[in-house]
Amino acid sequence: MIFQKGSAQVASLPAPIGGWNARDSIANMEALDAYELINLFPTVSNVVLRGGFDNHVTGITGQVETLMNYSYGSTQKLFCIAGTAIYDATNSGVVGAAVVSSLTNARWEYINVATTADNYIYLVNGVDSPLLYNGTTWLAITAVSAIAITGVTPTTLNNIQLFKNRVWFSQKDTLKAWYLPTSAVGGAANLLDLRSIAKKGGYIVDIGTWTLDAGYGVDDNLVFITSNGEVIVYSGTDPASSATWALIGVWNLGSPVGNRCLVKYAGDLLIITYDGLVPLAGALQSSRLDPRINLTNKIQGAITDAVNAHASKFGWQVIYLAKNNAILLNVPVSEGSSQEQYVMNTITKSWCKFQGWSANVLEIHKDDLYFGGNGVVCKAWTGYTDNVSNIQTNVLQAFNYFEQRGVKKYFTRARPSIFTNGSPAILLSINVDFDTTNPVSSLSFSPSSQTLWNTALWDVDVWAQDTVITNTWQGITGIGYCGGIHLTSSSQGIQLEWASTDIVYQTGWAGI
Repeated sequence: MIFQKGSAQVASLPAPIGGWNARDSIANMEALDAYELINLFPTVSNVVLRGGFDNHVTGITGQVETLMNYSYGSTQKLFCIAGTAIYDATNSGVVGAAVVSSLTNARWEYINVATTADNYIYLVNGVDSPLLYNGTTWLAITAVSAIAITGVTPTTLNNIQLFKNRVWFSQKDTLKAWYLPTSAVGGAANLLDLRSIAKKGGYIVDIGTWTLDAGYGVDDNLVFITSNGEVIVYSGTDPASSATWALIGVWNLGSPVGNRCLVKYAGDLLIITYDGLVPLAGALQSSRLDPRINLTNKIQGAITDAVNAHASKFGWQVIYLAKNNAILLNVPVSEGSSQEQYVMNTITKSWCKFQGWSANVLEIHKDDLYFGGNGVVCKAWTGYTDNVSNIQTNVLQAFNYFEQRGVKKYFTRARPSIFTNGSPAILLSINVDFDTTNPVSSLSFSPSSQTLWNTALWDVDVWAQDTVITNTWQGITGIGYCGGIHLTSSSQGIQLEWASTDIVYQTGWAGI
């Protein structure tokens, strides 16, 4: 095959701030989208390396499957549950002795609740006696304890929510909800039976609160999600009085995924379902007819694959991290050992994927993100090192015809514009004609030791620097009608922000 050479042209592409696209045809994506976007977070103007993580508390026995943030005034404590015990994980270092032991499992649900008597963490798991912590002591709740629950077997309560000064529970594997007297953490539990309401049967998976503007002002509503995807919504204050309590409606969504499938997001409620990550307000208006209301609409293909492969595994969770303008959806690829996070920028609604955080559970403590793993609690989205390991990125930007469909191109050089405060290992290549394979070459990176002002030795240590732009040309090779920039990087302790890429190619190539 002989090719006739054409004229050289230069194109400039912004970085893929449109984010990960796992919905559209690979041949019909927007130029600012990415077929793959791993460990780079799309912002309004560029894509940035995600933060790393540090081991916060180590030496824990077993998988950390629950994290709890106790918050009262200026007092905040972090607790973790692993194996059969609860540990105080507030201070960093090696874990101390268990504060509670002899539990059946580590999968609990909790709330913070205050009464005139004290401020508590209240937690349940549907097997053990509920636990109540007042900042000092832990109390197992039974029918005869100092603070007691009567009217229902306490060990059967497996989910918990606070709604208009009442503590609500769901009873394990049933459609029964129970509520306590107002402003109380004990007393006689009263039944709200949903068996005559939930036409599809099943059991209550989760309970949430949803703020709704009904036209005459905003009001909180109580939401029950059943295992078969029914959403049952109530309004009012006292379920015992028809004058102050009413059923708003029952709607059908995709079945929920995981027991931690809800998160409050502003006034809305986000739900992990087989349809994706659904905002309740939009879902109830569309009755599942419009998939565009789902926040995960742009990565629907990935969500569908993940749910079909891993729905039964423990670890599904959604959490809102305001500090980083992000919503994180935890996906348990391999339970207890390998998890991914699908991450959305709440400003742009653009998605990416995080790999390298082995998170069984996510929690916010003092506005920072923490996760629980195998014998460890980690502080996440901090620094640019995964504990002691490099952060690896992999991006394949959308394939682009460069406004010349049907014209074969020979791609020769590319220059990424990257802001960094070090020298990360970066490999740039071009994939042509919808080839999605990764580069054959592997990256290696050895971190240099950089120190900070007032700690370094003059004329001895290497000084850390502010971010500067690097835009070095790299040779690339590819012949095809369309091309997609493929960028991989490896770094440790280095900031990285990708703004744009210049590409040189020749046209007018013809086979003879």
